[in-house]
Amino acid sequence: MKRISITFLVISAISIVASVLAPRALASTNPNIIIILVDDMGYGDLACFNPESKIPTPQIDRLAASGMRFTDAHAPGPLCHVSRYGLLTGRYPFRTTFEWQTEPVIKPDEVTIASFLKTQGYQTAMVGKWHLGFKQDAEDDYTGVLAGGPIDCGFESFFGIRASTDIPPYFYIRGERAVMPPTSTIEANNSENWFRNQGKFWRGGAIAPDLKLDEVLPRFTEEAIGVIRDYKASKTDSPLLLYLAYPAPHTPWLPSKEFVGSTRVDLYGDFMHMVDAHVGLVLSALEDADMTKDTLVIFTSDNGPTWYAADRAKYGHDSAGPLRGMKGDAWEGGHRMPFIASWPGCIQAASTSAQTICFTDLLATFADITNTELPANAGADSFSVYPVLVGEQAEDDPIRGPIVMAANNTMLIRSGDWKLIDSLRSGGFSQEAASSSDGATGQLYNLKADPGERNNLWLHYPERVAELSEQLAQIKRESKTRN
Repeated sequence: MKRISITFLVISAISIVASVLAPRALASTNPNIIIILVDDMGYGDLACFNPESKIPTPQIDRLAASGMRFTDAHAPGPLCHVSRYGLLTGRYPFRTTFEWQTEPVIKPDEVTIASFLKTQGYQTAMVGKWHLGFKQDAEDDYTGVLAGGPIDCGFESFFGIRASTDIPPYFYIRGERAVMPPTSTIEANNSENWFRNQGKFWRGGAIAPDLKLDEVLPRFTEEAIGVIRDYKASKTDSPLLLYLAYPAPHTPWLPSKEFVGSTRVDLYGDFMHMVDAHVGLVLSALEDADMTKDTLVIFTSDNGPTWYAADRAKYGHDSAGPLRGMKGDAWEGGHRMPFIASWPGCIQAASTSAQTICFTDLLATFADITNTELPANAGADSFSVYPVLVGEQAEDDPIRGPIVMAANNTMLIRSGDWKLIDSLRSGGFSQEAASSSDGATGQLYNLKADPGERNNLWLHYPERVAELSEQLAQIKRESKTRN
């Protein structure tokens, strides 16, 4: 009996330890990592985040059902290029300058998620929209090497485009060179019954003969699936990082024939429905390659939508859901994003977290996953959310400190339930301002009580305004928030 009791105790102790360490033990080898970043999708577009959405998104909803939904995840900035910079470098975008039209935004000495994971034995690939600049001259004919892009930032392969599909010149890039230089021209385009920056909007300019704007989204899906299949065929022991940056549902909204009329939200809804289907194709490719169980898939959007009050009234669909504002705004609709993480066996299926996180946190999270220390000069504003992913962090125990970002010339700080905006402006596409009839010079909201940011408490809590203003100033003065 004594021997049985000792054996029982030993087994029990092992079971307890195993239950505590289960997520890390299950991830005995580093997982593949697939990041799918869509463009200009709002918090209210996905059914899994907004039951009132008029857009069917069954594929992304399926991904959410297999993993964790973050309901308080934030882009590091409310625009395309700043958001991508923060995601890749773990550094707040307000700390750098953006001359992406002619200069690489990411400097040679900056650590990115790709360059870091490459040191951990990962194969690294990117497909899609870069929007962080190349070293080029004003008279560049795009026949030479495009330096400073993904290849110089840690990605071993790249197929994509320079910026958005409404910003010329339009041409595909493979590695460091244009597939075909943009030697043709395309006239500017707009859509009737939409605001100028909506619908089938694109700017006129140079375009490569082999690029058709309505074929870019399917081409990127094809390329991403090719990366997965080639990786599987190589039978390598190295894990894969694939960063798939779709340039949709950003304008121009160009749904293919089978999606036209498939939703009740006209061009935008149809295009978003198409994006969902293409995400599904990538997820199916992972399943076909028998890689799903060994892969961490992260899905999110770079910033909020371009969706006006008139659109809400016309279609009964709010792309930003319950949030105020849109793309570019300091209000939540500009930067609070649907964020999904799926990793079978490590992340609990159909789980939800209300932890406040930022895209900058990916770099530190990947370091934690690979059980590696980040270099001192890396991830200045990156905090690992790995304990949240695997259920080791209590919901009421914040995983990171305040989030700070710029929206044009407006700054904001989010700390706990409180959010301070240092002006009355939205900073972005809303082109609105909070009421100043009471003499307030900035905005203060308690997001727990007022997630729609309608009740400005600036004059009601002067001590909170002073506290957050000092925190904001301190973070701006310092070079990093990570210890």
